[in-house]
Amino acid sequence: MEFLTENPIPIGAWAKSFVDWLTTNFNLFFDQLANVLSAIISVLLYILQTPHPLIIIAVVTALAWWFRRSLGIAAFTCLGLLLIVNQGYWQETTETLALVLAATFVSMAVGVPFGIAAARRAWIYSIMRPILDLMQTIPTFVYLIPALILFGLGVVPGLIATVIFAIPAPIRLTRLGIISTPPALVEAAESFGATPWQVLRKVELPFAMPQIMAGLTQTIMLSLSMVVIAALVGADGLGVPVLRALNTVNIARGFESGLCIVILAIVLDRLFRSSDEGEGA
Repeated sequence: MEFLTENPIPIGAWAKSFVDWLTTNFNLFFDQLANVLSAIISVLLYILQTPHPLIIIAVVTALAWWFRRSLGIAAFTCLGLLLIVNQGYWQETTETLALVLAATFVSMAVGVPFGIAAARRAWIYSIMRPILDLMQTIPTFVYLIPALILFGLGVVPGLIATVIFAIPAPIRLTRLGIISTPPALVEAAESFGATPWQVLRKVELPFAMPQIMAGLTQTIMLSLSMVVIAALVGADGLGVPVLRALNTVNIARGFESGLCIVILAIVLDRLFRSSDEGEGA
C-alpha cells in the first residue's frame, strides 16, 4: 500500500505538459479559432440586440406558431418573452441565447457527421465511446482550466466548455437513429442501385431525423445548463446575475434570473422539439 502512495503516476504532470505543448505549438491556431467563435457570437448578438425587443418577440412568436401550429405554445412564447423584458433581463437573455445557439450550431455541425461515421464503422464508435463517456462525466471545472489558458477570459472558453459538455448527445442520438433504420429499407434501396451516399441521404437520414431532432433539443438543454458555469470564465448572459445573487445572497434577483432561464429553456424546447414527441409532452 505504501508503495502505491509513495510512487503516484504523474497524470497531472502529463496533462500540464500536454497543455503547455499545445500552448507553445498551436497558439496561432487557438487565437484564430477564438476569433472565429467570437465573430459568430458577435453576429448573433447583433441580430438579437439591434432590433427593438418587441420585434424579436414578434418574430419568435411567429416562428413558434409556424413550427408548432399551436396557439398555446405561441401565446406562452409571447408572454414568456414579454415577462423577461418586464423584469429587465432582455440583454442578458439575448447574450445567453447567442451562446446557446452558437454552442448548438457547433455541436450539431460536428456531432452529426461523427454520429454517422460511428454508425457506419463499429470500430470508430468503439474508440469514441470512452471519450464520449469522459466528456459527459468529467467535472466541467476540470477542462475549464485548460480552456482558460488556451483562450483567455471571455465568452470563448465558456462556449468551448459548453460544446464539450453537449456534443456527446448529437453523436450518440445520430448514431442510434442511423443504426435503427430497418435493414429491409436499406436492402430495398441498394437493390434499386442506390449508392451508399444515396442510401444515407434518402433512407437512413430521413428515418433517423426524429432521433437527430431529439439530439438537437438535448444539446440546447445541456447548453442552457452551462450558462452559470460559463459566467465563471467571463461569459455574459443570465449566468452573471445568478452568480451575483449567489454571492450577495439576493433571493429576489436569483429567482428572477433563474425564472428567465426556465422560460428561455421552455421556449427553445417547444420550438425545436420534434412533432413526433407530441404537443402535450
